[in-house]
Amino acid sequence: MARVAARLSGEGKQSTHPVDEVLPVPKLALYGFQHVLAFYAGAVIVPIIVGSALKLSPEQLVYLINADLFTCGIASIIQAWGIGRIGARLPLIQGVTFTAVSPMIAIGLGAGGGTAALLVIYGAVITAGIATFAFAWLPAKAFRAVMRLFPPVVTGTVITVLGIVLIPVGLNDAAGGLGSPDFGEPKNFAYAGGTMLFILILMKLGRPFLSSIAILLGLVVGTGVAFLLGDAQFADVGKSDWIGVTTPFYFGVPKFEWFPIVLMLIVMLITMVETTGDTYAVGDIVGKEVDSETVARALRADGAATALGGVLNSFPYVAFAENVGLVRMTKVKSRFVVVAAGVFMIILGLLPKAAAIVAAVPHGVLGGAATVMFAMVALAGIQTLGKVDLKEEKNALIVGVSLAFALLPATVPVFFTKHMDADLSSLLNSGVTLGATAAIVLNLIFNGLAKDNAHDAPAAGAQALAEAEVDTAPGVGAPAAETPAAVPAQAAAPAAPASAAEKADDADPTPSPSAP
Repeated sequence: MARVAARLSGEGKQSTHPVDEVLPVPKLALYGFQHVLAFYAGAVIVPIIVGSALKLSPEQLVYLINADLFTCGIASIIQAWGIGRIGARLPLIQGVTFTAVSPMIAIGLGAGGGTAALLVIYGAVITAGIATFAFAWLPAKAFRAVMRLFPPVVTGTVITVLGIVLIPVGLNDAAGGLGSPDFGEPKNFAYAGGTMLFILILMKLGRPFLSSIAILLGLVVGTGVAFLLGDAQFADVGKSDWIGVTTPFYFGVPKFEWFPIVLMLIVMLITMVETTGDTYAVGDIVGKEVDSETVARALRADGAATALGGVLNSFPYVAFAENVGLVRMTKVKSRFVVVAAGVFMIILGLLPKAAAIVAAVPHGVLGGAATVMFAMVALAGIQTLGKVDLKEEKNALIVGVSLAFALLPATVPVFFTKHMDADLSSLLNSGVTLGATAAIVLNLIFNGLAKDNAHDAPAAGAQALAEAEVDTAPGVGAPAAETPAAVPAQAAAPAAPASAAEKADDADPTPSPSAP
């Protein structure tokens, strides 16, 4: 078993990094369940949208949701716990990427809809997952060369775009859920505003434990109030089965067709940018150094989870930006909290009745909490951009123009639906896709390829940020301020070599949740 990365404190004693701290079981369960509640809507919305577009029956739709939750749990455990050189070993939740929604619907409708369409989608998903997994195993030199496409100005822009694109998702929930009969009614905004106010009050109190579970308490209290007022319904809980086991290839043997595969490969290129940005963002938040090997491990987990998703009747997976915002808000840095969340998701995936209870959280309540978290995602991107010299006009143009492109699909949707080929529209009708692509292309035009060490700047910035912290994260051990000194984010010198503990961890990559 690998030794959990450790460092020497001022008294000469070993102390575990907060990311590798194993919290008491009650705290693991509580914080893990909070991650599940915060992530749940984003997790199930993709199978709901895709399944509805393909005209699946209600029973088939429920199966898709359960399969998604089950696979999300496995994928999150792989990412946070780590298996060998797979998984970033950071508090990153894995969820189905929104980027794939439009392409999958286009693929499915082109295949005639129904379960036959799912088989074509799963063939493309499995192929794209294997390709992503293989890409992340490129030799270190080749992988670093590709990572040069993503300097801080690109990753910071992509994270900011993710937050900005996600905020309307939260606001739509706050309005009652897009397409619902009561969408936009004042009572939905009242629930959202009340939930948000309750969360902010808990954060304002400044008590570490209350702050760390503010989102969870907001969702529970908001749902309780809605239930008392007759706006939270639990009738579906009684109708749901107790057990629902996900089996491989439930809908049939996947079909492999070239155009859907190409489309899904392009989707995975975008998700790789998302995961890269999220990995650096969460590393910055928790004060953990992130290098090209960490990113490669995160992408391997993405690829493995995506291929597994195609086998287990689910979809492409990515590190979820929503929960990056939750980590920042709560300051609970332990990756084993995400492992606990993964266990909960597996259970929910096996227990449709339990999943129905979580699904009973009203849209307005969920939207109030989600909007706060999505705003924090955008802030994480802005913090990354704070390490970029935005006084340079070329960097300012990269950020500004990319944000403009990201807002195009939501602002002028008619351009994509009526004036663009359906196949091309399925690819480009996404703010994340356009924003990320614009950031990469504009950076190449204005800055060219970054130097080999340039992409280590976010990691160095994370360490510098950790040095400035003086408080200890709630529920974890040593203060982040004990992180070893780092090279400044703007330095041009090569990144510092890994510590002895990090080398030991790399030499024996199987994680141990108990041994320091």
